[in-house]
Amino acid sequence: MKLEDLDRNFAVQTEINEPDLVWLNVRSVPFAVYGLLYDEAAHRFTRMPKDAAQAVSASVAELCTDTAGGRVRFRTDSSAIAIRVVTHNRSAMNKMARTGQSGFDLYWDKDGELLFKQALIPPADLTDGYSSLAKTDGVLRDYLIHFPLYDVVNDLFIGLKKDCALEAPTPYADVLPVVYYGSSITQGACASHPGNAYEAQIARWINRDFLNLGFAGSAKGEAAMSKYIASLPMSAFVCDFDYNCKSADELRAAHEPFVRTVRAAQPELPIVLVSAPRAIRGEASYLDRRQVVIDTYEKLIAEGDRNVYFVDGKTLFAGVNWDLCTVDMTHPNDLGLFRMAQKIGEPLIKIFA
Repeated sequence: MKLEDLDRNFAVQTEINEPDLVWLNVRSVPFAVYGLLYDEAAHRFTRMPKDAAQAVSASVAELCTDTAGGRVRFRTDSSAIAIRVVTHNRSAMNKMARTGQSGFDLYWDKDGELLFKQALIPPADLTDGYSSLAKTDGVLRDYLIHFPLYDVVNDLFIGLKKDCALEAPTPYADVLPVVYYGSSITQGACASHPGNAYEAQIARWINRDFLNLGFAGSAKGEAAMSKYIASLPMSAFVCDFDYNCKSADELRAAHEPFVRTVRAAQPELPIVLVSAPRAIRGEASYLDRRQVVIDTYEKLIAEGDRNVYFVDGKTLFAGVNWDLCTVDMTHPNDLGLFRMAQKIGEPLIKIFA
């Protein structure tokens, strides 16, 4: 009997001609999927339960089906690694590479460090899915595949050589993830491929799981979102919302209550407060918003909170050629995201040292 008669996962339709590939659904063991849930009713991956997302806003309920921050990890000695993705893809974005919006990318462990191996590039005429193939050296090692930042994924199948080893991945240093909340920049705009989102970079440096709760245009610090985040098991919380509030006054009304809701639920949780990168606002508006974040931080410090940290948005793109850090003086490119990862990663590295 053929394998496809035993398990539908082996019957994946693909244009890849690599011989002796066996196709496996990433939701099966020993693959480990991180940063995502699976909505069985809607048959797609999601970053939040449907009812929790709908309680926040219609836009969050829509955007949570983008797979930003999703990863699958595994260990194999297969000399070829292929993907077949089933998607309901969004229209191409005018400021972001399709490789970041809809693509996957592959990382492999080289002497204990996860390094970029290859972009798994979608076609220009992407509609409902695609296939991509990477060749490897056939050495048993850990692999990591990032999911798209701004697209919907219904299913992901991985093709491996028929007789290869396949094992569970080396675990992260902590079972609890770092949770990030913020806007389109947090979601990953405008990374050229998913592994360049700032959270993904930090995660590879500190070997920690993470959950990306970035929502383009929709991170307004709603009470329902603060309560949801407060309920999550996590090792640290990075609060990076500012950009989507219409004014400093609107931000002030939301920011401190949001942080206090999380703090009340988890008194010892490390919380990192981030103000916006300087490039994105006019001087007066920028300084007013920055002061809101500083005020929240200073109030908590004055009350004796020793598990709260502040990352100044003035430093995020600072240095030579700061003007090269964005696509549009708002959304960071890969250079800007790298600099953000460095600065936001600093307190996390200290926390987990």
